Amino acid sequence: MGKKPQKMSKKKIWIISICSILGLFILAGGVYGFSVYHSVHKAINTMHQTVERQKPVKREKEVEIKKRDPFSVLILGVDQRKHDKGRSDTMIVMTVNPQKKSIEMLSIPRDTRTEIVGHGTIDKINHAYAFGDVQMSMDTVEKFLDIPIDYYIKVNMQGFKDIVDAVGGVTVHNDLAFTASGEKFPVGELKLNGKQALKYSRMRHDDPRGDFGRQMRQRQIIDSILEKGASISSLWNYDDILDAISKNVKTNLTFNDMVDIQSHYKDLRNNIQEFQISGTGETINKIWYYIVPEEERLKVSNRLKEHLGLLDQTGTSVGKSTDIQKVPPKS
Repeated sequence: MGKKPQKMSKKKIWIISICSILGLFILAGGVYGFSVYHSVHKAINTMHQTVERQKPVKREKEVEIKKRDPFSVLILGVDQRKHDKGRSDTMIVMTVNPQKKSIEMLSIPRDTRTEIVGHGTIDKINHAYAFGDVQMSMDTVEKFLDIPIDYYIKVNMQGFKDIVDAVGGVTVHNDLAFTASGEKFPVGELKLNGKQALKYSRMRHDDPRGDFGRQMRQRQIIDSILEKGASISSLWNYDDILDAISKNVKTNLTFNDMVDIQSHYKDLRNNIQEFQISGTGETINKIWYYIVPEEERLKVSNRLKEHLGLLDQTGTSVGKSTDIQKVPPKS
């Protein structure tokens, strides 16, 4: 795969844009005053969900957003359905560095073979969520990439339709004609309602890009949601939007964290790069996995460490030493 990193437009970002939408509501005092501020505060408090982990995990001290420290976020898109908490079908690691004035986003294929930390097995990386929820997902990704995972954002993909409908539908540009759950999606600009957006975001088997294609479509929908949600006209519908977001998004970021991100990190939006981790598909014991070569894993790990300020000029790790990921031989 080894694609050249692509520079993304300023709206190609999740957490910064979410904070921008919420920040817009926070700053809308002249229109709605205390009512908007109170609603945003309530929504973020509903979204807030701590994760019990040993702290600091791969850091000597906690990240301080107020001091503009570089930080990382694990974004989980969970296909959660009734009576099934699901698996994390979308896993994106985002690193934010205000000194470099840049953001990097790494997509991890759901079928990546690795150690599931805390479960004692070698399995597909997205099974970590099914076995141990957000905590095991963070611990597993942290060991796989050998970097600290500071925060998480979990989005319920089933709830996409509620959020999409709350903003009045989304517009995406489809580059692959396909049919999913009886719905046809031709090539070109498409206007989708909530149910259509959910079907559009779930398809992967008929896409030669597999997980990467599905993740791209999910980001398209998120981008369109953010673009419409951040518009001034959406302020008149803020209750529905905030209600849909608060029901379908969970994060360990606090209200103050989001305010600080909106205030201190918003200048990073113009320099966002997305890249992928290269590997090959292989069947082991009748199960298909995405195998990432050790050389590739180390290369990606060092790139993220450097962006987080965890490598010095000689390429040596700064601060707390970390364990090297080891995956047992295939059997």
